[in-house]
Amino acid sequence: MSVDSILPYLEPLRQSVTVPGSPADVFDLFTARFGDWWPLSPPFAVFGDETRSCGLEPRAGGDLFEVSRTGERCTWGRVTVWEPPGRLAFTWHPGRGEDIAQVVDVRFIADGPATRVDLEHRDWQRLGARAEVVRPGYEQGWIVVLGRFADFTVGTGARTRLERETPRTSEHRP
Repeated sequence: MSVDSILPYLEPLRQSVTVPGSPADVFDLFTARFGDWWPLSPPFAVFGDETRSCGLEPRAGGDLFEVSRTGERCTWGRVTVWEPPGRLAFTWHPGRGEDIAQVVDVRFIADGPATRVDLEHRDWQRLGARAEVVRPGYEQGWIVVLGRFADFTVGTGARTRLERETPRTSEHRP
Protein backbone atom coordinates (compact mmCIF):
# COMPACT_ATOMS: atom_id res chain seq x y z
CA MET A 1 0.00 0.00 0.00
CA SER A 2 1.43 3.37 -0.97
CA VAL A 3 1.13 6.58 1.00
CA ASP A 4 -0.69 8.12 -1.99
CA SER A 5 -3.43 5.50 -1.75
CA ILE A 6 -4.34 6.53 1.80
CA LEU A 7 -3.95 10.32 1.38
CA PRO A 8 -7.71 10.89 0.87
CA TYR A 9 -8.34 9.15 4.20
CA LEU A 10 -5.99 11.49 6.04
CA GLU A 11 -7.90 14.68 5.19
CA PRO A 12 -9.95 16.20 8.02
CA LEU A 13 -13.58 15.15 8.01
CA ARG A 14 -15.92 18.18 8.22
CA GLN A 15 -19.66 18.21 8.77
CA SER A 16 -22.18 20.77 9.97
CA VAL A 17 -25.71 21.00 11.19
CA THR A 18 -27.78 24.14 11.80
CA VAL A 19 -30.25 24.20 14.66
CA PRO A 20 -32.40 26.89 16.25
CA GLY A 21 -31.07 28.69 19.29
CA SER A 22 -28.22 30.89 20.36
CA PRO A 23 -24.66 29.55 20.44
CA ALA A 24 -24.80 29.61 24.25
CA ASP A 25 -28.00 27.52 24.35
CA VAL A 26 -26.78 25.09 21.68
CA PHE A 27 -23.35 24.71 23.34
CA ASP A 28 -25.11 23.95 26.62
CA LEU A 29 -27.37 21.34 25.03
CA PHE A 30 -24.43 19.75 23.24
CA THR A 31 -22.27 19.50 26.36
CA ALA A 32 -24.48 19.39 29.47
CA ARG A 33 -26.99 17.04 27.84
CA PHE A 34 -24.46 14.97 25.85
CA GLY A 35 -25.73 11.69 27.28
CA ASP A 36 -29.34 12.56 26.40
CA TRP A 37 -28.79 12.79 22.65
CA TRP A 38 -25.73 10.64 21.84
CA PRO A 39 -26.79 7.34 20.22
CA LEU A 40 -25.96 4.56 22.69
CA SER A 41 -26.20 1.62 20.33
CA PRO A 42 -23.58 -0.10 18.17
CA PRO A 43 -21.46 1.24 16.50
CA PHE A 44 -21.70 4.42 18.58
CA ALA A 45 -20.94 2.82 21.94
CA VAL A 46 -17.95 0.70 22.95
CA PHE A 47 -20.05 -1.51 25.23
CA GLY A 48 -22.70 -1.90 22.51
CA ASP A 49 -26.06 -3.00 23.87
CA GLU A 50 -24.59 -3.10 27.38
CA THR A 51 -24.11 0.69 27.47
CA ARG A 52 -25.98 2.53 30.22
CA SER A 53 -24.87 6.13 29.65
CA CYS A 54 -22.22 8.50 28.36
CA GLY A 55 -21.18 12.04 29.11
CA LEU A 56 -18.46 14.61 29.26
CA GLU A 57 -16.87 16.47 32.12
CA PRO A 58 -17.39 20.20 31.35
CA ARG A 59 -13.85 21.54 31.58
CA ALA A 60 -10.50 21.40 29.85
CA GLY A 61 -8.96 18.11 30.90
CA GLY A 62 -12.35 16.51 31.49
CA ASP A 63 -13.16 13.06 30.16
CA LEU A 64 -15.61 12.00 27.48
CA PHE A 65 -16.76 8.63 28.70
CA GLU A 66 -19.18 5.75 28.46
CA VAL A 67 -20.54 3.65 31.32
CA SER A 68 -21.71 0.05 30.96
CA ARG A 69 -24.72 -1.45 32.72
CA THR A 70 -22.30 -3.05 35.18
CA GLY A 71 -20.66 0.31 35.97
CA GLU A 72 -17.50 -0.19 33.93
CA ARG A 73 -16.24 3.11 32.50
CA CYS A 74 -14.49 3.57 29.16
CA THR A 75 -12.79 6.85 28.28
CA TRP A 76 -13.54 8.02 24.75
CA GLY A 77 -11.27 11.06 24.91
CA ARG A 78 -10.28 14.15 26.85
CA VAL A 79 -11.50 17.75 26.52
CA THR A 80 -8.63 19.87 25.21
CA VAL A 81 -10.49 23.13 24.52
CA TRP A 82 -13.40 24.38 26.63
CA GLU A 83 -14.48 27.83 25.39
CA PRO A 84 -18.23 28.26 25.92
CA PRO A 85 -20.21 29.20 23.96
CA GLY A 86 -18.02 29.06 20.87
CA ARG A 87 -15.77 26.02 20.87
CA LEU A 88 -15.21 22.56 22.27
CA ALA A 89 -12.38 20.22 21.23
CA PHE A 90 -11.44 16.80 22.50
CA THR A 91 -9.20 13.88 21.75
CA TRP A 92 -11.02 10.88 20.34
CA HIS A 93 -10.05 7.25 20.90
CA PRO A 94 -13.11 5.25 22.05
CA GLY A 95 -12.05 1.69 22.74
CA ARG A 96 -8.50 2.41 21.55
CA GLY A 97 -5.30 3.70 23.13
CA GLU A 98 -4.61 7.40 23.59
CA ASP A 99 -1.50 7.01 21.43
CA ILE A 100 -3.68 6.92 18.30
CA ALA A 101 -6.21 9.55 19.39
CA GLN A 102 -7.56 11.92 16.77
CA VAL A 103 -8.98 15.38 17.53
CA VAL A 104 -12.63 16.40 17.22
CA ASP A 105 -13.09 20.18 17.12
CA VAL A 106 -16.65 21.54 17.43
CA ARG A 107 -17.53 25.20 16.84
CA PHE A 108 -20.85 26.92 17.55
CA ILE A 109 -21.44 29.84 15.18
CA ALA A 110 -24.39 32.23 15.24
CA ASP A 111 -26.45 32.01 12.03
CA GLY A 112 -29.36 34.43 12.41
CA PRO A 113 -31.78 32.97 14.96
CA ALA A 114 -29.97 29.64 14.72
CA THR A 115 -26.53 28.19 15.41
CA ARG A 116 -24.38 26.29 12.96
CA VAL A 117 -22.48 23.48 14.63
CA ASP A 118 -19.29 22.79 12.65
CA LEU A 119 -17.50 19.55 13.46
CA GLU A 120 -14.00 18.72 12.26
CA HIS A 121 -12.48 15.29 12.95
CA ARG A 122 -8.76 15.34 12.15
CA ASP A 123 -5.38 13.70 12.77
CA TRP A 124 -6.25 10.50 10.93
CA GLN A 125 -2.54 9.92 10.29
CA ARG A 126 -2.30 8.73 13.89
CA LEU A 127 -4.10 5.58 12.72
CA GLY A 128 -1.62 4.97 9.91
CA ALA A 129 -2.92 2.71 7.13
CA ARG A 130 -5.92 1.80 9.31
CA ALA A 131 -7.33 5.28 8.55
CA GLU A 132 -8.49 3.92 5.19
CA VAL A 133 -10.76 1.45 6.99
CA VAL A 134 -11.86 3.59 9.94
CA ARG A 135 -12.48 7.05 8.44
CA PRO A 136 -15.36 6.11 6.06
CA GLY A 137 -17.35 4.72 8.99
CA TYR A 138 -16.91 7.97 10.88
CA GLU A 139 -17.98 9.98 7.86
CA GLN A 140 -21.34 8.23 7.96
CA GLY A 141 -21.36 8.04 11.76
CA TRP A 142 -21.01 11.79 12.31
CA ILE A 143 -24.01 12.32 10.04
CA VAL A 144 -26.05 10.12 12.37
CA VAL A 145 -24.65 11.74 15.51
CA LEU A 146 -25.27 15.31 14.32
CA GLY A 147 -28.72 14.27 13.12
CA ARG A 148 -29.51 12.91 16.58
CA PHE A 149 -28.30 16.16 18.11
CA ALA A 150 -30.47 18.18 15.71
CA ASP A 151 -33.51 16.03 16.47
CA PHE A 152 -32.86 16.40 20.19
CA THR A 153 -32.44 20.15 19.82
CA VAL A 154 -35.45 20.92 17.64
CA GLY A 155 -37.70 17.88 18.13
CA THR A 156 -38.21 14.84 15.96
CA GLY A 157 -39.31 15.69 12.44
CA ALA A 158 -38.08 19.27 12.60
CA ARG A 159 -36.27 20.62 9.56
CA THR A 160 -32.50 20.87 9.80
CA ARG A 161 -29.73 21.40 7.28
CA LEU A 162 -26.93 18.88 7.28
CA GLU A 163 -23.96 20.02 5.23
CA ARG A 164 -21.20 17.68 4.18
CA GLU A 165 -17.89 19.01 2.96
CA THR A 166 -16.17 15.67 2.43
CA PRO A 167 -16.98 13.38 -0.48
CA ARG A 168 -18.71 10.09 0.22
CA THR A 169 -16.17 7.31 -0.09
CA SER A 170 -17.76 4.19 1.34
CA GLU A 171 -20.64 2.70 3.26
CA HIS A 172 -18.18 0.72 5.39
CA ARG A 173 -18.51 0.89 9.16
CA PRO A 174 -15.53 0.03 11.37
